[in-house]
Amino acid sequence: MPWYTLLVLAVSVERLAELFVARRNAAWTLARSGVEHGRGHYPVMVALHAGLLVCCLLEPLLFDRPFVPALGWPMLALALLAQALRWWCIATLGPYWNTRVIVVPGARLVGAGPYRFLRHPNYVAVVVEVAALPLVHSAWLTAAVFSVADALLLAVRLRCENTALARAVPA
Repeated sequence: MPWYTLLVLAVSVERLAELFVARRNAAWTLARSGVEHGRGHYPVMVALHAGLLVCCLLEPLLFDRPFVPALGWPMLALALLAQALRWWCIATLGPYWNTRVIVVPGARLVGAGPYRFLRHPNYVAVVVEVAALPLVHSAWLTAAVFSVADALLLAVRLRCENTALARAVPA
């Protein structure tokens, strides 16, 4: 379990790095007349992702979940691939990437990097990570509960983001 704890702590540090990038990017976009949308769901998203990390550690301890190599190693690979995809998205969007929905009116949609293939690749990374990270150490209950909660939140988030982009970005 010590190495899994280190993995979850590393993901937590990565989340803090994301928040640092997001804060910097928010200042940049707001300075360019960016408009924030969906403030109401943002605290729920933060709580969900923080809760995921806590439950990733608690479930294996409280329910004596073992590390099952046939499950754990592939899930670790998926979790790492999700991180790589997320940072590819961050690098591709540059100052437009954010954990919040902030749209600069008149800006064009990005069609490079992973956005050549998917409209919302960052959310693919989130979905994969929410399912895979807990399963690295057999936390199947955490994976199931947070995957359902994340799907509900993403339905709200995608509707918000798609509406904001449709209103602000030229066709």
